[in-house]
Amino acid sequence: MSRVLVTTVGSRGDVQPYVALAKGLQAAGHEVTLATCERFGPFAAEHGVPFEPLSDEILQLLDTDAGRDAIEESTGLIGMLKTNVRLAKAAGPINERLMHDVWRAAQAVQPEVIVYHPKALGAPHVAERLGAAPVLGVVVPATVPTGDFPIVGLPAWKLGAWYNRLTYRLTALGYANYEKMVNRFRTDTLGLPKRKGAALAATTADGRPVPVVHGISEQVLPRPADWPEWASLTGYWFLDAADEWTPTAELVEFLDAGEPPVYVGFGSMAGRSPERLTRAVVEALESAGLRGIIATGWGGMDADGLPDTVLRIDEAPHDWIFPRVAAVVHHGGAGTTAAGLRAGRPTVVCPFIVDQFFWGRLVAEAGVGSTPVPQKKLTGERLAAALREVTTDAGIRERADATGRRIRAEDGVAAAVAQIEGILAEA
Repeated sequence: MSRVLVTTVGSRGDVQPYVALAKGLQAAGHEVTLATCERFGPFAAEHGVPFEPLSDEILQLLDTDAGRDAIEESTGLIGMLKTNVRLAKAAGPINERLMHDVWRAAQAVQPEVIVYHPKALGAPHVAERLGAAPVLGVVVPATVPTGDFPIVGLPAWKLGAWYNRLTYRLTALGYANYEKMVNRFRTDTLGLPKRKGAALAATTADGRPVPVVHGISEQVLPRPADWPEWASLTGYWFLDAADEWTPTAELVEFLDAGEPPVYVGFGSMAGRSPERLTRAVVEALESAGLRGIIATGWGGMDADGLPDTVLRIDEAPHDWIFPRVAAVVHHGGAGTTAAGLRAGRPTVVCPFIVDQFFWGRLVAEAGVGSTPVPQKKLTGERLAAALREVTTDAGIRERADATGRRIRAEDGVAAAVAQIEGILAEA
């Protein structure tokens, strides 16, 4: 049995896969602690995962009007640059405090391996200080350069492999803004010497590459041929809850009352006008002649005064609700996209920010959903056209069903646990 610290920073979508991974490591006999933003303590406890809190400040920043506006504008190269400039002054000190939080958590745990999200900037340096093995665990392919596609968040211009690789170098330059801060943490807090590339540490102190374990299915993202052997795709890290969740009588009655409805939910992605989004969704469902379930999520929708053909719910486990609907409409978060595809349901992605455009593009290219409908261009007419396509096109439905069967045959958590155990054995 080994002591493992799993640390991640961000929203629910940045946390849930790591809870699944933590549970998988526990089941394999390891002593696991999750360190993430304080508000997710009850979520970790619900799943029996020991918890060390990190500051909630970054989430509080993103919850402000300025934070929401900056995120909504973070599309494309210019948009990402604007967002970085607008948030940098406030985010810098927050990230510095988060590094100290990770150090405090690691001192309590004394891990032999640290599995970390790239937003946990201090994690690889804390691993070095404690002699633990660092493992970069990600659910978005944004850290290992490839010529196959540009880094998530930058334009998918068809300029060839040289451009795609260049985008990773450009992003590394952006991380260089944190170089002084991370090295100050190394010297003043950890007692380690400064090192080049500290803000995005791709190697250990002795020059070995940090292993990168991607919680992504090859059924959706084929492994790039130019990835090094230390980068792996394990399959998705699903956290299932269907067996522990009881639907309301209203939801069961609605599902039983007619043809399978369309699920629509944007999580916490409200944008500037959740009312506008809700009106467009209802108009699209009525125009396409479809019943719908609107999940209001964490503020992403404003669903009052709905027609009888549309049911409002707060939320439901994706592994319970998605197999029971005709199609799924969502923001394109990595976890939601994975859940919809595993259920074998055609998908309409309405991306708001960064990686959501990437997943929307993959869904369309795989022929398991429509062309993405970006939220800034979302109208009832556009969404109705996408809904008609995914609910009537037999080819899309058949490909979605086949993809779902292949994903359900995988066990991404078990594969990731095996990878991490192999890294531990080598260390």
